[in-house]
Amino acid sequence: MKSNIVFNKDFDSNTVYVMKIFNADVSKVWDYFTKSELLDQWWAPKPWKCETKEQDFKEGRIWLYSMVGPEGEKHYAQVKYGEITEHRSFDGTDAFCDENGNINQDFGQSKWLFGFTGVEEGAKVTVNIHFASPEGIKQQLEMGFEEGFKMGLNQLEEILK
Repeated sequence: MKSNIVFNKDFDSNTVYVMKIFNADVSKVWDYFTKSELLDQWWAPKPWKCETKEQDFKEGRIWLYSMVGPEGEKHYAQVKYGEITEHRSFDGTDAFCDENGNINQDFGQSKWLFGFTGVEEGAKVTVNIHFASPEGIKQQLEMGFEEGFKMGLNQLEEILK
């Protein structure tokens, strides 16, 4: 049985809030959000897959990855990590880019804050995403972000079983 995913959009503050509870230890779930070999297993919604080009999970460093489509097409993105509190939270700035990490200015960047909390059922993960503008949040949602991110989180839930 899949646990519900809370996915709230607030167009007044240009934010998206996502929450999901996983039946696993916080430290294990943390690893699936912070280690590229584990992120690659679930971050992209099927039939797409995620391929990490490079990752250095430290403050000020980046995770550069691509979403690879069924026809082999690649769309690159990166997360520049901000503050990291081991097994509790981390934040980062997300941006579309090219294979060398050069940011695509046609798309707005967004600030992500991930929180990890131990609860009776396992690990509660919260994701707060702040977009710089109303256009940024709308652009992301029009690209299928809500459906894709939910699919990814459900794929992670299956892996953790």
